[in-house]
Amino acid sequence: MKGFIALFALAISLTFSSVHAEEPNGPVNINTASAEELSELKGVGKTKAEAIVAHRNEHGEFSKVEDLTQVKGIGESILKSNRPLLSLE
Repeated sequence: MKGFIALFALAISLTFSSVHAEEPNGPVNINTASAEELSELKGVGKTKAEAIVAHRNEHGEFSKVEDLTQVKGIGESILKSNRPLLSLE
């Protein structure tokens, strides 16, 4: 019974954490956001978020939101699903 309760609690915890991971609190500035903040975007996990930060550090700030597609792993579908949440300011 203890195992079932622990498993149930874990399932509830994962459900709420995945909901949070898909819904950032507000606009995400792609020129200043941390990898943790970027990983909250739809379809962007830790690895892609770190790639965004690395690209930004190597090439400078993004001049337009569409420049995100220059980052390996970020395609049109990820850009489209997150466009309302992305900002440059």
